[in-house]
Amino acid sequence: MSPETLVAGLLIVVGIAGIVVPVLPGLILVLAGVAVWAVPRGDALGWAVLGIATGIVVLGSVAKYLLPGRRLRDSGVPGRTLAAGVVLGVVGFFVVPVVGLFLGFVLGVYLAELARLRGHGQAWPSTRRALAAVGWSIVIELFTGLLAAATWIGGLVLS
Repeated sequence: MSPETLVAGLLIVVGIAGIVVPVLPGLILVLAGVAVWAVPRGDALGWAVLGIATGIVVLGSVAKYLLPGRRLRDSGVPGRTLAAGVVLGVVGFFVVPVVGLFLGFVLGVYLAELARLRGHGQAWPSTRRALAAVGWSIVIELFTGLLAAATWIGGLVLS
């Protein structure tokens, strides 16, 4: 096994872990891993695998933002609520590393919805809808990363 293949595999594994624990740029690392394997090869198989993986990552990245965003708009959760969640998520990440990102996001969304809707009874269901949309975003990104990784594995098998 070549050093490029080992580095590529490591980047792909770290990228997929970065999708699940959103600290690292997961899909970028997965695509970088495929590129580390494909570019030095310089053959048709390497370029085809890299092209397919790039297409998968681009389509998955677009879907990751469009599909959950539409569900949020349809449920009535405004963009400023998500912005509040992101801001408190970033603050939470530095206060309580890794876990604080999730806790801060939930708190930010809940507080924004509490201020907007003026009651826990309305704010909590809205917060749950926002969390479900974020969960779908993570699922889409994970599926995209795994599909790109499967493309790379297919290229390994064919080479």
